[in-house]
Amino acid sequence: MTPTVDLDLPGAPADTRVVVAMSGGVDSSVVAGLLARAGYDVVGVTLQLYDHGAATARKGACCAGQDIHDARRVGETLGIPHYVLDYEQRFREAVIDPFAASYLAGETPIPCVACNQTVKFVDLLQTARDLGAAALATGHYVASRALPGGGRGLYRPVDADRDQTYFLYGTTPDQLSLLRFPLGGLPKPAVREVARELGLIVADKPDSQDICFVPNGRYADMIEKLKPGAAEPGPVVHIDGRRLGTHDGVLRYTVGQRRGLNLSVGEPLYVVRIDAGAKTLVVGPREALETRTIRLRNMNWLGDGAFEDVAGLAVRARVRSTRPAVPARLTALGPAEAEVELLDGESGVAPGQACVVYDEATGERVLGGGIVRPQPRVPAANEAASEAMR
Repeated sequence: MTPTVDLDLPGAPADTRVVVAMSGGVDSSVVAGLLARAGYDVVGVTLQLYDHGAATARKGACCAGQDIHDARRVGETLGIPHYVLDYEQRFREAVIDPFAASYLAGETPIPCVACNQTVKFVDLLQTARDLGAAALATGHYVASRALPGGGRGLYRPVDADRDQTYFLYGTTPDQLSLLRFPLGGLPKPAVREVARELGLIVADKPDSQDICFVPNGRYADMIEKLKPGAAEPGPVVHIDGRRLGTHDGVLRYTVGQRRGLNLSVGEPLYVVRIDAGAKTLVVGPREALETRTIRLRNMNWLGDGAFEDVAGLAVRARVRSTRPAVPARLTALGPAEAEVELLDGESGVAPGQACVVYDEATGERVLGGGIVRPQPRVPAANEAASEAMR
């Protein structure tokens, strides 16, 4: 039985236009199908985001050749208008170039966050407005609900294994007022069953991978193509100052990484810090990765009240999409700067990753998040490392 959807919009569905962001995958296709079945005036829009030559037939790609074809076929099956918009240049400027620059700066960026903050929830949302739509619906596994004091809040979905709130923390309150996420109350198996009931060709299509524009997952090769000479070798230095070897480019490493260091020192060592300016990897034992306090930039606030008034707020913090949210305290340091105290500590928190905070009581509501800044350097280790490199 096909689930019913309620977008919490005024007016009859037949008089309400909704633009659906259709990636060519099963999730967004089902959203389009559910809304069409509910009687909404549905318009499907697919964004061509990058040169799809290398990814036309690659499993796990999205927003490329085969996916655009699949989205078009779904539109035909559902009997809804479908348009493809060329956003390649915008995607390059807003997502790919900053992704490469972040890696070259010694960070570990999340391009999906940047894509949602720019191309999808700014540019595409404006396109939806231009088309006279009352809402933009997507296939993300998150939920949004009206808040008692007005506006809408962002919440975790029913299917915890598919939770995508980590990647959508940057959604603004203004954007949330126009965004709808019909899959927030459905588990993934149910979504595929709906796709079969609707006769959609994507019912059993594999899910897309995270970094859609990197063929074969080799992001370092892609960055070298964009920035020739980017993967320059440099020293690998222990936190005690000993030079242990040479790496083949800082962009190939992230904080917390152990594999690929090619060191024979008789003990397991991890990347503790990346000094991109000096092309240096600083390594140490696992305990050197422990972190209790992190600083955030580009903070987006979705909680109640003014962010500047937040001081020692009890929250749950998530420092990677694959990790659980842990007890923490949040303090505003400025309009878009924050400090998060991780009460039990975390290991291997990498600069460039996101830290997303949830309400402390239930851990369900997203209160916001920001990008992890590089940890302050340890002077003694830096001085010893500099001496070792001379």
